[in-house]
Amino acid sequence: MSAVLSEPRTPQGRLGLETLVASPGRALVAFDYDGTLAPIVEDPTQAIPQPGIVEALGKLAERVGLVAIITGRPAHLAVDLAGLNGAPGLSDVVVVGHYGMQRWDARTEVLQTAEAPPGIDRVRRELPSLLESLGLADADIEDKGLSIAVHVRRLPDPQHAFDVIRQPLAELAERVDLAAEPGRFVMELRPRGMHKGQALRQLAAEFSARSVMFTGDDLGDLAAFAEVRRLRESGVAGLAVCSGSAEVTELAEQADLVVDGPPGVAALIESLASAIRSSAASASDASPSDRSTGAE
Repeated sequence: MSAVLSEPRTPQGRLGLETLVASPGRALVAFDYDGTLAPIVEDPTQAIPQPGIVEALGKLAERVGLVAIITGRPAHLAVDLAGLNGAPGLSDVVVVGHYGMQRWDARTEVLQTAEAPPGIDRVRRELPSLLESLGLADADIEDKGLSIAVHVRRLPDPQHAFDVIRQPLAELAERVDLAAEPGRFVMELRPRGMHKGQALRQLAAEFSARSVMFTGDDLGDLAAFAEVRRLRESGVAGLAVCSGSAEVTELAEQADLVVDGPPGVAALIESLASAIRSSAASASDASPSDRSTGAE
């Protein structure tokens, strides 16, 4: 294993990483987008990837079974922002958007999408007046089609604004039979029962993965961390990685490994690809007698 590859702090995480490196062809490696592959920015439409990270993903994708992106964004927006269509090494990448309600496959370039629930239309109608009544008419409304998010990061006091909107938006979601998901100075209203854990579970089953690694940064990624733990119980080695930030601590507390935001994720991807390459080279260099006895 590469000397620069960080070691998980938990035994389960170490086993997950060891299994991934030893048997990469059956590994599912999945990432959140915002705050993980791309730095958090004030304008979500400008969230471009961390420099060099798409190239690193291409190198990793050539060495593992499947690389996937699981995001709350519409899948096609993540594809466009990251420039994934036609990116070297990423001819098989899968992008799951809207917490599992959309899927884009690089191999076919087909976008599959579900229908928006009726409650989304009610949110569109009621949200502007609700925000105005809260004195937050300048909050940014991001209409994703299948969900709607309210961002307060660009307001003068984003923490106060977030505290103000949290309960009223949760009540609005309840009235229209949607879920309200808090994030980093954002509240998102989306269909119930759709979360990144479910999306990760479906990919792992479809791929018959022997190991799964998921990297995320925000509260919406907790469900994927929980799924990594559930997969471990079923015999699939797992590694949960937090793209750390000062804004969200809950994820770091549940992670097997914490890296320093998108730059740390880029370094992790590079070192993981290098470790897999070194492991494969060592295996090919071993003599037949060494391999038969398990010697290294």
